[in-house]
Amino acid sequence: MSAHLLPDLVRFARHNSPFYRDLYASLPPAIDRLTDLPVVDQQAFWEANTPHDNRVLTGPLAEATVYKTGGTTGSPKFSVYTRDEWRTFVTVFGQGIVDAGLRPGHRVADLFYAGELYASFLFVLDSLTHAPVDNVRLPIGGGAPVESTIATLRELRAQVVAGTPTTLCRLADRVSASVGPLGHVELLFFGGEALFDDQRRLLARAFPRAKVRSIGYAGVDSGLLGRPVPGGDARVHRPFTPYSVVEILDDATGEPITAPGRPGRVVVTSLFRRLMPVIRYPVGDRAEWTGAGPKHFRVLGRAEEGVRVGPVALYTQDVQSAIASADVYGLVVGAQLVVRRWDGRDGLVLRMATAPGDAPAADAGVRAALAAAVVAELESVRPLYPDSVRAGFVHAPRVEWVGHGDLAVNPRSGKLIRVLDERPTK
Repeated sequence: MSAHLLPDLVRFARHNSPFYRDLYASLPPAIDRLTDLPVVDQQAFWEANTPHDNRVLTGPLAEATVYKTGGTTGSPKFSVYTRDEWRTFVTVFGQGIVDAGLRPGHRVADLFYAGELYASFLFVLDSLTHAPVDNVRLPIGGGAPVESTIATLRELRAQVVAGTPTTLCRLADRVSASVGPLGHVELLFFGGEALFDDQRRLLARAFPRAKVRSIGYAGVDSGLLGRPVPGGDARVHRPFTPYSVVEILDDATGEPITAPGRPGRVVVTSLFRRLMPVIRYPVGDRAEWTGAGPKHFRVLGRAEEGVRVGPVALYTQDVQSAIASADVYGLVVGAQLVVRRWDGRDGLVLRMATAPGDAPAADAGVRAALAAAVVAELESVRPLYPDSVRAGFVHAPRVEWVGHGDLAVNPRSGKLIRVLDERPTK
């Protein structure tokens, strides 16, 4: 396992990656501080990080594993790791799982998702394999029938169950309805999306002895982000020093926040990845320093680059592209993604603004047709969303028509807030 010094990593990226060479073209030859570097524009990064004629990678794709990130069928995004980088990734993350409560001999059911180039199932399985304590791994997967999953948990007396909150809650609902509480489960490890209080109540009925813990904070695109901090707040993590550097930046100024309790957007620099450098990359989350421990931070939800609705990851660009394709008359003059939670499920509200006095936009039939077309376009590039609606995981998307002045803006900068996460965070 190895972590690189920042000046060496920047020098290597500038020399070998066309994307970073262009991004840093105006900077002095020697860079010693992260704050001397610009924050990566996420859209530009993925436009350059393509399967063919890639401008982000520092070398040919000759030895690596390719994973899909984002889940878009229209414009899929890919993240690559060399053998050594992946080993570092899972070994360091595996050490963090011990912080979450993994103990010698624990039997751990991996219910994350596998296949179609997605990483979570393999990532968790490999992290458990490389964890510094002995454990028994049960690679069930999130796509297995719930009944057979329950049977396996009971037969093998699984003590730990790991999965997304959506998967864990679907399991808990079936457990409560069929076999009754599973008292042998001691820990529930969640990852990939936020966990809410109503979900905790559901989990507690099915797994009354289980503590609910974050398995860790990471992403296949961004790499290592935060290892769990033991305590009552599962949102609190600490950086995987020295393998990554986490910054929390002010929404208006872009300057690093150092004071506790001030929310900002999360930016990460991965110091162990060279084939696909990740330097000051916006993760898409908001967080705040807690002040309770060295670099302890609390994850607060998604930032404007993207949002997760239940198990579905969305990017603002997905919505903008859907509107551009469906709005043939150019009626929409602004849009926001609003995520709310009601009746125990997440739901997406597309808040779309029209110009005052626009006659076609005032026609209810025109607006209804346009709303349906935008939702259909969005679902075509995010098929997991309609699949999740049919499965009862999330509410169907809604459209809310407003005037442009009704769109929320940053009170200091006046900039449009692309994503409003109105779900409870406690």
